[in-house]
Amino acid sequence: MSDNIQTSALVSRLNDLEQRLTVREDELDIRKLQHLYGYLIDKCMYNETVDLFTDDGEVRFFGGIWKGKEGVRRLYVERFQKRFTYGNNGPIDGFLLDHPQMQDIINVQPGGEIALGRARSMMQAGRHKDYEGDAPHLKARQWWEGGIYENTYKKVDGVWRMHVLNYMPIWHGDFESGWANTPPEYVPFPKVTYPTDPTGPDELITDHWLWPTHKVNAFHMKHPVTGEAMIPQRWQGDIDRENAKKG
Repeated sequence: MSDNIQTSALVSRLNDLEQRLTVREDELDIRKLQHLYGYLIDKCMYNETVDLFTDDGEVRFFGGIWKGKEGVRRLYVERFQKRFTYGNNGPIDGFLLDHPQMQDIINVQPGGEIALGRARSMMQAGRHKDYEGDAPHLKARQWWEGGIYENTYKKVDGVWRMHVLNYMPIWHGDFESGWANTPPEYVPFPKVTYPTDPTGPDELITDHWLWPTHKVNAFHMKHPVTGEAMIPQRWQGDIDRENAKKG
């Protein structure tokens, strides 16, 4: 083998290794971003949470879409901060809101500027009996929540940011009675958009559901072995709901 061929092969191998290393570093950076998101909303640091997003980012949450940086701020600061912590940007005594971030799968897309990710959160939340407020949602209670993220991330000026945070809560359960007794719409879905609702979403999502309805959140990736889309078999519950809509 000539020196030129050997050099060309070495350069090709180095370029391949550099590309693979860049992808792995991007995956780690995105995991850090997602986990930091969990830590920030744990402690109700909503201003810092908003800063994780791109200017054209959005949040898909509980049947609504909050669009752009202003929409994201409307959700986290105007809605969550005022509702949960009386407007304080940070934790308050007696209020718990833990969001462990787990099972994250990150796939950086060709070009290296966009990535897709799937992850899980299982939240423990509650308000202590000694720190009740006057409104119904400020009364003492303790509950669980499990949900799935299917997020989009974007690299801006070399830094990965949240672009679309697509979080769908799957199930809830009061600590005392458990998820076997959860009513169908444990948390009411938004019915009104902004600006009629000053902190509401810009758009409503029609295909939303909560436990005990049980479906699969669509996977952004294909099966790693077969290369096929991972789509569950339809079951009678889906058919019944479709027939009910037609009727």
